[in-house]
Amino acid sequence: MDEGVKRMEEGNNLPLDDDAKNEVLKKQETTNINGDSDIKQQIAEQDDQQPVLLVKQKTKRVATLDAFRGLTIVLMILVDDAGGAYSRIDHSPWNGCTLADFVMPFFLFIVGVAIALALKKIPKINYTVKKIILRTLKLLFWGILLQGGYSHAPDELVYGVNMKFIRWCGILQRIALVYCIVALIETFTTKLRPTTLSPGRIAIFTAYKWQWFGGFMAFLIYMITTFALYVPNWSFVDHVNNDEPKRYTVICGMRGHLGPACNAVGYVDRQTWGVNHLYSQPVWRRLKACTFSSPSEGPFRDDAPSWCLAPFEPEGLLSSISAILSGTIGIHYGHVLIHFKSHSERLKQWFSMGFVLLVVAIILHFTDAIPINKQLYSFSYVCFTAGAAGIIFSILYILIDVWGIRTPFLFLEWIGMNAMLVYVLAAEGIFAAFVNGWYYEDPEKSLVHWIKKHVFINVWNSERVGTLLYVIFAEITFWGVVAGVLHKLKIYWKLCYLILEPLIYNDALHFQGVCKQNQNSK
Repeated sequence: MDEGVKRMEEGNNLPLDDDAKNEVLKKQETTNINGDSDIKQQIAEQDDQQPVLLVKQKTKRVATLDAFRGLTIVLMILVDDAGGAYSRIDHSPWNGCTLADFVMPFFLFIVGVAIALALKKIPKINYTVKKIILRTLKLLFWGILLQGGYSHAPDELVYGVNMKFIRWCGILQRIALVYCIVALIETFTTKLRPTTLSPGRIAIFTAYKWQWFGGFMAFLIYMITTFALYVPNWSFVDHVNNDEPKRYTVICGMRGHLGPACNAVGYVDRQTWGVNHLYSQPVWRRLKACTFSSPSEGPFRDDAPSWCLAPFEPEGLLSSISAILSGTIGIHYGHVLIHFKSHSERLKQWFSMGFVLLVVAIILHFTDAIPINKQLYSFSYVCFTAGAAGIIFSILYILIDVWGIRTPFLFLEWIGMNAMLVYVLAAEGIFAAFVNGWYYEDPEKSLVHWIKKHVFINVWNSERVGTLLYVIFAEITFWGVVAGVLHKLKIYWKLCYLILEPLIYNDALHFQGVCKQNQNSK
């Protein structure tokens, strides 16, 4: 008997090419005319099964997401370490948006895109929920450890925190909250998702209406609380700027105030965490009302209001609820990536969304309805930064994934693939603190200080230029090379399933398999 016929009679699902199928049909027609319809049906079933096999083999990495994640890490290092020398790129003292103010919402945008791809298929909801909670707890732990006051890197060679003044909020804590909420909504609505979109321009929005409903609820909670909550007078004890602790009182007694002293965002944090557990060096200290050196750091004015000395939490509870919107917009971009297969359709969706968000933000800001404000995480700030993230993501997608121009962006991809490593060791200064720990006679005589002073500042005879070049070459370039070497060696430091840097593939099933392999290799 012919081998092809034998395989079909045994029910083997291996696909045959067209010539083999024709040959099988001819032989079956001469031997058994009555079985002709059955043979054709089996071949038709094989044709239906063949594309499924091809899809499962597809494990292409989305290079744009790696590059965008790496770009965000680079921006963080630049503004954190060079922002002191160039105040124009440091965080805006209050209203407005500078380069540093894009970092946090870019992270949350990345989180949203990653969630959409990683949770594309959910075989077991309970198992996925447990993993989401575990990832959230890991992020909270690392956030408190790195930004709660325990680590004093890189400037001070000490560790430990007075629990009376520990800071509970921070960058990773905000990412944890946004990730947890957005990922749980995506998980619990998995059975409500369509496999294919219905016709219509808003089909991508209606298909994921529960995700947008969650974002709308976050928006509603934030807006109602911000403009309706009564903020009474409040007091604080300054432990930082005076030799002896001194108590100050801030006069408020108002609603809907969007200034530094009497906004609802700060009031919610003071009531939730306690005034001693907030960030003690808020950027509003660089306002003109507080210092003549504005927008740079400087001594306080003699007539500076008391709130200039007060703590304020830029990653607080109410502002983090507003930040859920950034993750919601990011997950929308991920859904577009999943459902639209052509580059032109994806880009049309992404660019139109980005431009609409930018227009809304500009109108709200310049009409003074809702100013763009990172400290309050205002709605206009959400729209402006999410719109910018969407447009930059789209441009990178054109350059890298459409035109295939990857070489100039490889260092961003490398950093993006080892984002957690670079964030902890570089952005949080852990590696610099380790090197500073090996000094000669005085802590100021370490390798890091020597390189910064003699190789950059003294050579250029400018502390500002020297600091900028040090950050670009001794930090960003250095960690780009390190990340590239680690990528070449296939070494990735991951708290597996940490959403800050997951392995993202077009076939989301591959995500879990790679993570498990990484765990087994540790």
